[in-house]
Parts: sequence; structure tokens; C-alpha cells
Amino acid sequence: MSEYLPAYWPQIFFVLSVVLGVPAAIHATMTKEEVRAAIGWVGVIILSPVIGPLIYAVVGINRIRRSSISSQRAFLHEIGQDHFLRFDAAEKDVLAHFEKRLAAMKTLGDRVSRCRLTTGNSITMLQTGDDAYNAMLEAVDSSERSILVETYIFDRDKIGLRLADALIAATKRGVEVRVLIDAVGARYSIPSIVGYLSKHGVKVDVFNGNIIIGLRLPYANLRTHRKIFVVDGKVVFTGGMNIRAGFSAEVAGEDNARDTHFRLTGPIVTDLFHIASEDWRFATDEALVGEAWHIAPPEKQSGEPVFIRAVPSGPDRSLEANHKMLMGAFSIAQSHIRIMSPYFLPDRELISALVTAARRGVEVDIVIPSNNNLKLVDRAMTAQFDQILKSHCRIWRANGNFNHSKLLSVDGVWAYVGSSNLDPRSLRLNFEVDLEVMDAEFASKVEGLVQKALDHATPVLLQHLRARSFWDRLLDRIIWLGSPYL
Repeated sequence: MSEYLPAYWPQIFFVLSVVLGVPAAIHATMTKEEVRAAIGWVGVIILSPVIGPLIYAVVGINRIRRSSISSQRAFLHEIGQDHFLRFDAAEKDVLAHFEKRLAAMKTLGDRVSRCRLTTGNSITMLQTGDDAYNAMLEAVDSSERSILVETYIFDRDKIGLRLADALIAATKRGVEVRVLIDAVGARYSIPSIVGYLSKHGVKVDVFNGNIIIGLRLPYANLRTHRKIFVVDGKVVFTGGMNIRAGFSAEVAGEDNARDTHFRLTGPIVTDLFHIASEDWRFATDEALVGEAWHIAPPEKQSGEPVFIRAVPSGPDRSLEANHKMLMGAFSIAQSHIRIMSPYFLPDRELISALVTAARRGVEVDIVIPSNNNLKLVDRAMTAQFDQILKSHCRIWRANGNFNHSKLLSVDGVWAYVGSSNLDPRSLRLNFEVDLEVMDAEFASKVEGLVQKALDHATPVLLQHLRARSFWDRLLDRIIWLGSPYL
């Protein structure tokens, strides 16, 4: 065989290019919803024979098909807890507390998310890593039946080991414990916490890959960025915070990174458990059913505040749910929009929605870190700031420690918090989970955090951006071209 390769390699290469390229080009044409994305990928496939189709297989296929995915209502019926349906918010419930435009957001959410807006919830903001980790530890130490954890990063450091030891202790006293860590995020710490947990009897797995022999293709680019921590079916922690010592002032000192996490009770626990249990089932084929996994009855009555909806999104049936919710929220804003995000790389549609709101008189303030932990992402962000600043929006660089919080509030009554960044990865590639919260008190707290950052922030000015050297601006734009996969 080897003697034929020198003589016939052009023909072999041509055949290989056709065999790989034609199916890849057809797949891109039939599955991409944006014409620019379809044209771009077909161009890569045609202009880079053999290599182009391989690149497309790794990073271009951005859908996972999951047979286990179900609606919130089907899940409640499956586990025999249909009584939670009475906590679903009706339009009259929303209108009794808010203006009609928020009833429109309820309708949008019902059609975009597979989870309903629910009543009778409570939500507590945890403003530091130490607050969040201590609250999680307290919940684990007092757990009696079950614990389900899904996270992007679970480091094997002082904070990670502290939580891991608490989970191990819970397992030894008979609590059912499941831990799901993203395959990419599990590699942030070497050796991984996965081996430590497994060695001590905790059932642990990785999402969408194998941390020993490499990622599962063609889905290496698709990650769970969700942070869900459910204890005994009665309390859940979620938000933007990974499990790592860098967010703890106790461990990292005054230079610790900042983030915001949330403790919730009520019917929302059911939805977040449903989302995490589906991901566990996808990774392990184990369905979390039985008495240990039952959801505790809510303490509040149906129809009472706080109104909260879980919004799962990701490259499956929930594709771009977070994007659609944000588009709707920007369209109903009347007074102001406050945004805090560590990575701000919205697509053209979201930019258009923001600048349209600003042009009709809505105050739009966007807060990003002065010192970003991802320098390439920061340069890509800077490359498109001019599109936003020239259309009456304001961008601010927050001074002080790096802040990883993802916070958004509209008119002091509607808030959106969770794991999603405003960048292509969160909006199209990652599995994310966010919370839509209709509550003036909570939205005011979110705005208070953003305002606290604004008080010490430096404005990003269009004239300063344009005064930078041509080569700096060109480098930013070149990096920006790769922003969907940063």
C-alpha cells in the first residue's frame, strides 16, 4: 500500500476531500440558522480540504440531541408531584403585582423556556464567595436525604476539598450524593477533584467527555456552564460562582475574585433540580427518582411573590432561550437597563436591541471589569465597544478586584441573573441556567450592586478608543474575529 501513496497521493487527497467535505458542507447548509454562519463554514470546508471538515466536526457542530429532555410539567407528572403545578403563575397573578408589560414577559418566557414562571419562592443574594461556600457547607452538613451538584469548575484546592469532604461525610451517613462536573472545567485543577470524590465513595461523573483520554468529539466545544446545588429537594444554590479558592477572601486574601450567588427555596427548586437531574441522566443514564429525590413542599402559598422562572439554555432544544429572553426584556424597558458582566460580547441582534432602547430614551449602563482574567476576551470586547457607545449607551470599567458576576435589571422590577455571560459561548454553545425574577425588592438589590460598581468605575469614551494606535485597534479586531470560540 505504501508504494502507491507517492504516485497517487493527489487522487487520494481529492477523494478524501470530497468524502469529508461534501457531507460537512451539506450539514452546515442544512443546520445553521444564520446565513453568515452557514456561508462561513461552507467557505472553511471548501477552502481548507480535509482540514476544514475536521475543524467543523470539532467546533462547528453545536447541537446535542438528548432523548431524556422533557418539559417541566411532564417531569412533575413523572415523579408524581403534580401538586406543584398550582404554583405556576397565571397572567392575573402577574397583573396583580406588575404592569402589563411584565405580563408580556411572562408570555414570552412561557413560549421560550420549558420552565414556567412560578410563585411562592424566596431568593437570598450571597455577595461573596465566603458567604456562598459557607451557606453550601451548612446545607450539606445538615442534609438528610439527597444532594445534587452540577458545576463547571470544582477545583481541588482548599475550598474545593472542604466542600468535597463535606459531601463525602454526607455520603457516609447515607445521604444520596451526585456530583456532575464539566469535562473541560474538571481539567482546571490537576489532579482533578473527580478522583478524590470517587475514591471516597461519592458518585461523580463528567459532562460530555472524559477527563483522562480526551474530550468526546464532535462535541468538545459544548460545555455545561451551569452551577446548581440542590440539597434535600428544599434549597438550591445557583448563580455564577464556580467552586474554587480564588473567590474566597479567607483563602485568597484581599485579591480574591468577586461573584454573586443565590440561595432559593420554593417551587423554583423543582425546576432547577429537573435541569440538573436531566444533565446527570444524560451523562450517566441514571434517573434520579425515589423518595430521596422528592422535592419538599413550599412554605409559601401559591400566588404569593417572589415570581421566578428558571431559564435553561444550550445547544439542544433550549437553544438561545437566554438570548430571546434578553431581547424581550430590552424591548419592554422604559426607564433604565443596568448590566454587569465579566465578558460582554453580544451579537448584532442584542446590540441592536440595546441601542434601540437607548435611542428611545432608556438609560443603558454596562459595567465590565477593568482587569479581566481573560485578556483575549477583553481585547475582543474592546473591538466592538464603538458599536455600542456611538448609539447613546454607556460602558464603564469597574475598578478593584475582578468581578465575575452576571447581573441585569430592567426598570427596577425585572431582573435576570445566573450563569450566562453576554458572549457567543454562553448564548449559543454552553449549557447555561439563569433566573428571571419579577420582584421590585430583588431587582433593587441587583441595581444596588451595579450602582456600587458604577460609583467607582471609569467611563469608556469613544474618543479614547479612536485615539488608540491603528495597530492596537487592528489586533483587537483580529482577535474579535475568533470571539465565538474564545
